Amino acid sequence: MVLTRRSKYALRALVYLARARGKGSILIGEIAEKERIPKKFLEAILLELKNKGVLESRRGKGGGYQLAEAPDKVLVGQIIRLMDGPIAPVRCISRSAYAACEDCPDEELCTIRAVMKEVREKICDVVDRTTLSDLVRKEEELRLATRRALSFDI
Repeated sequence: MVLTRRSKYALRALVYLARARGKGSILIGEIAEKERIPKKFLEAILLELKNKGVLESRRGKGGGYQLAEAPDKVLVGQIIRLMDGPIAPVRCISRSAYAACEDCPDEELCTIRAVMKEVREKICDVVDRTTLSDLVRKEEELRLATRRALSFDI
């Protein structure tokens, strides 16, 4: 499984909106500039997230986007699935888009399938319990760790 740009950009934009929670709606241009995301691509992503109920939008003065729910209610796994579909390295272990492998002689005895199922379970375990709030906290921890590392280099 490879995280696509769509998912990465969606998550970056949502983390930006999570950080801005309580400040009202945020313009696409601001998010695109601060997160270095192509504006046209971001427009399509945010519209899709709005249509799926993750975001709310307002037009006109004071318009823009904001989270529809609190950041601690939005799961990373939910966003990845909305943007990229099922989280599965191979289709024969997908819960929502299962397809048998054409070249597999016995799915039940397939060691590749067994290992990829473990991989999927581990990935899902992490992304399905990680929220936007967790990503904001992680970003703060990384900033602090970077500052500390830089201060020791001086």
